Amino acid sequence: MSGLGELDRPGVPGGAEAWDERSQGWTAGETEAPDDAAGPHPQAPGRLPKLRRTAADPVKTLMHRHRALCERAVDPLEIAAGLEAHGVTDRTAARFRHRDVFSLAEEMYARAAHDEETAPHSTALAAPRARPAWIVLTLLPGALCAATVAALHLTHGRTRTTTVAVGVLAAALALRAALARGPLGATDRTSPGSTQRASAGRTWTCWLVAYALLGDGLLRVAVAGGPDGPPTVSADGPWPPATAPVLALALACAPAAWCAHLFAVCTRRRLGASRGLEEFTASARPLMLGTFALFLSSLTALSALCGAVLGESAAYAQTVTLGALLFLARLLTVHGFSHAPAFVVTATATAEATALASVFAARLPGCGFLATPVETVADAWGAGSVPALVCAAAALTLLIHAARTLARASAHAPADRPW
Repeated sequence: MSGLGELDRPGVPGGAEAWDERSQGWTAGETEAPDDAAGPHPQAPGRLPKLRRTAADPVKTLMHRHRALCERAVDPLEIAAGLEAHGVTDRTAARFRHRDVFSLAEEMYARAAHDEETAPHSTALAAPRARPAWIVLTLLPGALCAATVAALHLTHGRTRTTTVAVGVLAAALALRAALARGPLGATDRTSPGSTQRASAGRTWTCWLVAYALLGDGLLRVAVAGGPDGPPTVSADGPWPPATAPVLALALACAPAAWCAHLFAVCTRRRLGASRGLEEFTASARPLMLGTFALFLSSLTALSALCGAVLGESAAYAQTVTLGALLFLARLLTVHGFSHAPAFVVTATATAEATALASVFAARLPGCGFLATPVETVADAWGAGSVPALVCAAAALTLLIHAARTLARASAHAPADRPW
């Protein structure tokens, strides 16, 4: 929106209505009667009489501009969130003789014409409730991944290959189901291109998880001049897969869902208690940061547990940074902001693939310089530092974006959810 004057000015032919800065209201043109005491006023032929401005109803004009929002709103808070999404601020509300957007929304809701089907007449936002269905769905990926890791260590030969393939497919399907419903399921407020972005995001997310499983080992042996064969299950092998980080990420699906649920419940309550957009933002931003810290704590504990049980390195840096990136990307997508997460996840996966490809490309004649940055970082801090640095930069970018975006009331407007 370019401003109140352009957004909410009624389209009256001839400019008969205009915003009066002195009376702070919309005014309508009206023909002025001659003043006999002042004597006759000569006028040129065809000149229109002088116009006198009288106060009109600015809220009615705003309701006309946002008629669809007022008709479908189930409570004043939904109107307030919609107005904020269109750029109406508390300062704008003051020009309508209201102290804030929430007060303006209450008047608009009270004056809107609601029929029996669209008026639930409740002024409190219903907080989402925990459902057994999505609770079970969020536990399935971790359980199936744990079973797959156990099969990887306990079986041999063709049986291992078949069992692991089935387990990976089952875990992937369970993860997709967990992301389709419940607190991790995206709302219907995403843009028309969200389907394509979601598909691309899933593809690159699979790449990030695959790199967490095999990438560090491959990069390590590639810098040393290998690999000489496929990855092995043995921890003493030249290219062992890192199962502990992947298992920790799969198990973290449940705490991620609970953290997202907690964030949704608390923000709905804050939205109902707030009396201004600035007040809600001041309370929602620390809540989002606290939710993020809670998830990171859970993921760190799961990483330590998986590393101890499997006898592998916990790989805290790689696991926590990747988990932070995926959690923030999903939290933004859940609230209808899918463009930035898809872009950042794609850029992260591309950076990891480029780092890995540069090591192999350096083996071509005259291209040894291509691997210098990656080899320098790997020699100084280890092969795991490459994905850790990339994911940390991406997660920090999304954290800054989420702190600004998810602190707005419009990000938490009521929406139809299957949970």
